Amino acid sequence: MLRVLLLTLSVVAIADAELCKPDAQNAFKVRLSIKTALGDNAYAWDANEEYLFKAMVAFAMRKYSSKSTTQISNVLVCNVTDRVSFWFVVTDSSKNGTTVPGSQVEAAIRMYRNRINSAFLLSDKTLQFLKITSTLSPPVEPSTPVWLIVFGVVLCLIVVGIVFLIVGGIQKRKKKNKASTERENLEEKGEVTVTVENGIPCEALDLKAGHINGVFAADDERFTSL
Repeated sequence: MLRVLLLTLSVVAIADAELCKPDAQNAFKVRLSIKTALGDNAYAWDANEEYLFKAMVAFAMRKYSSKSTTQISNVLVCNVTDRVSFWFVVTDSSKNGTTVPGSQVEAAIRMYRNRINSAFLLSDKTLQFLKITSTLSPPVEPSTPVWLIVFGVVLCLIVVGIVFLIVGGIQKRKKKNKASTERENLEEKGEVTVTVENGIPCEALDLKAGHINGVFAADDERFTSL
């Protein structure tokens, strides 16, 4: 019985080795720069970290497909180096000896890349899936539609313009009324105002007191009455 069990494990190990190897079909290479990212707080890559990586890949696969039955055991890791790089594949639990298509694995990793990065305190630059391009975070959509914001700005400008025109008109009318009132007061007091005609200042006639022409006044003094 023990021999059968050991033989079975050997067969499984050989099969896994054929599935997970550099440049194998549906395999992906991963490179981690833990020291670069964390400096003195860098952690060592060991079996526990490898287990966490398998768990995060299985999580991404299960979230990507709600019907997925991917387990941690379905994620195979091989060719681990000290600088920390390795290859991995995801096996198909419904079909023995086969791997999940690389397109599905890539889509799952891209969708949950931020969650995987966060688990290892790394970023797209320090946790690299060499065959999987980095994805930008989805743009933040404002709670208020853009067209409503533009409409509000235009409406505010129109309101400000109308208020400016109204205030300007009121001030202009006040100045005009003030000038008219001052002119009427001067006329009532009988004050003589000086006007300019053809560039020559002329005194306005005072209709109430009259005005004596100097030429005729001299003649009157010369011809005195008898």
